[in-house]
Amino acid sequence: MSRLSQSLRGLELLVLDVDGVLTDGGLSYAPDGQVWRRFDVRDGLGLKLLQQAGITLALISGGRSGAIERRAQDLGIEHCFTEVCDKQAQLGQLQQQLQVLPAATGFIGDDLNDLVVRSQVGVMAAPADACKALRRQADLVLRRRGGHGAVRELAERILKARGEWTALAAGGWRQRN
Repeated sequence: MSRLSQSLRGLELLVLDVDGVLTDGGLSYAPDGQVWRRFDVRDGLGLKLLQQAGITLALISGGRSGAIERRAQDLGIEHCFTEVCDKQAQLGQLQQQLQVLPAATGFIGDDLNDLVVRSQVGVMAAPADACKALRRQADLVLRRRGGHGAVRELAERILKARGEWTALAAGGWRQRN
């Protein structure tokens, strides 16, 4: 088994940036100034499958919008941090609170403000359209773009490394996402 597969297998905590990872990074503004974001349903199912496998999920975003909190709520993600100026400090606090070591933490981000957590995670993943500097330092660069299945691709890679994907792919999943 490769080092990456071993690292994916040992994840206890997966932390996700939002804009550019769970969304395509585009923002739409309503006339009243409300920000709209588009989320991929398949990414959501991938996150539910990871939760079922016992992996704790967290969102850490510099953005603000009720949509982020609503998506976290819909997916049952308890740890949702928005308007975060220092992702490194927020991740450190979360790891301490949950008593999760860096080696058991994964992070998926797409830009320079996500790169600051590199030393705090065992696996750094990036969507295909992440900035070049982050892709260079990532352990895993996904084939899919942010907001278009990158999170689902990562979820499947984690579940395959844990030996849980084959049964899901053969028998399906019966819960609501």
